[in-house]
Amino acid sequence: MVLDITKHYPVLLNEIISIITPQHGGTFIDCTFGQGGYTKKILSYKNTKVIALDRDLESKKKADEISKKFEDRFIFKNKKFSLLDSLKVKNENIRAVVFDLGYSYTQIKDYKKGLSFNSAGDLNMQMGINDFSANDVINKLDAFELEKIFKFFGDEREAKKIAIKIVKERKIKKINTEVLVKIIENTKRKKSFKTHSATKVFQALRIFVNKEISELIQGLIAATKVLKKDGTLAVVTFHSLEDKIVKYFFKSLSEYKSISRYSPKLDQPETIFNVIKKKPIIPSSKELKENISSRSAKLRYGIKKENFFNFETDIYKKFENLITIENFGNKL
Repeated sequence: MVLDITKHYPVLLNEIISIITPQHGGTFIDCTFGQGGYTKKILSYKNTKVIALDRDLESKKKADEISKKFEDRFIFKNKKFSLLDSLKVKNENIRAVVFDLGYSYTQIKDYKKGLSFNSAGDLNMQMGINDFSANDVINKLDAFELEKIFKFFGDEREAKKIAIKIVKERKIKKINTEVLVKIIENTKRKKSFKTHSATKVFQALRIFVNKEISELIQGLIAATKVLKKDGTLAVVTFHSLEDKIVKYFFKSLSEYKSISRYSPKLDQPETIFNVIKKKPIIPSSKELKENISSRSAKLRYGIKKENFFNFETDIYKKFENLITIENFGNKL
């Protein structure tokens, strides 16, 4: 098969559909609508309804197309998924909430967004409904803060050297995309043949600019609250930091460690999710051949055991260090 590189391929689509079983009907929430891959497949089954969210306003164009065909069964909201529980869905039969945390081909190739190191001009990386851009981060935060962002959000080994070089260079000129890439390439001692030298720094900046740590945590909590009994929460991640958060969230709410000890006054069950598969589901060899971009995808899911909507979790405490780094953005 020859891959059409201009087309967006919804990752692990068959696996998602087999888990959330839209053939049985009900309402499904697509928290990362993007190009509408999951939504369109779900709506192809009768007696289904999809409520889709996306912070990227560009996604509304695709949503409008779907609305014309499924006017009575499709709702789109230009919202961050952290605000999921602000939707009035208590009377809905929510059968599944799905997250695909990757970026679409369309978003990566939109050079106005500046998500890629192949972009040109001003640094941006805003996915929509943002407080600041990558330009603000690179040109305003100090070396210590930049180092922490690159190290913990991008796992960049040369984080300190790159941060110091950035602060030094910006005294001479404003740092845009091309200048930042050049700084990184000139600073890194070891070159990788597999990935571009700027990959990790750009990943870190995307995560920081879009507050992806707190967004993900809030989104997972909100999704758990709106799900009904036997409903499924399914999350597709694309890098280790996301997967670590999702893995811990499911683990902490599915194992008998008596989560109620964090708030003894709450009358909550000991576990909220039934996690059938401990290990993540990864793309098949067939999917990898058709879509190489899916190679880092991991799917984890849990099934809600009861109609329980208020609960305590220690996930903020667990990832307190990352939240602290993310809060550097409050000064911008």
